[in-house]
Amino acid sequence: MTIRIAEKQDCKRLMELVHELAHYEHMPHEVTITLEEFEEAGFGEKPVWKAFVAEVDGKIEGFALYYIRFSTWKGCRLYLEDFIVTERMRKKGLGKQLFDAIIQEAKAHHFNGISWQVLDWNEPALRFYSKYHSSTEAGWLNASLSKEQLDNY
Repeated sequence: MTIRIAEKQDCKRLMELVHELAHYEHMPHEVTITLEEFEEAGFGEKPVWKAFVAEVDGKIEGFALYYIRFSTWKGCRLYLEDFIVTERMRKKGLGKQLFDAIIQEAKAHHFNGISWQVLDWNEPALRFYSKYHSSTEAGWLNASLSKEQLDNY
């Protein structure tokens, strides 16, 4: 088991895991990014995301993708966008190692915290995060505009 920083050549496998996560969350139709867009966003001229990957026997079995978020209330925070371990590798310590890497990254950069979202029905994830004594915020709803909505404005 190895935890390391993601590299451009990992993107194809990361996208496979993104699709696995979307299926798990019952939203496979929501993944609209192309591999090329994903690679450009992480490894192009102006990268906006970074990730840690978990490898087992040379195969990526999980990742934690993040970016830096600025809050006028809290300052710079690490935002954990996606966090997944393949179903066959769950409960073997990969998730803990990935999440610990995220915590160490936030501490190394002196961020004022870590933020993420978790679906209210995802009991395994909620149990995992509770081990870290994380808190959830009631009353906030997610809002967004899609590319199509932007184009139609």
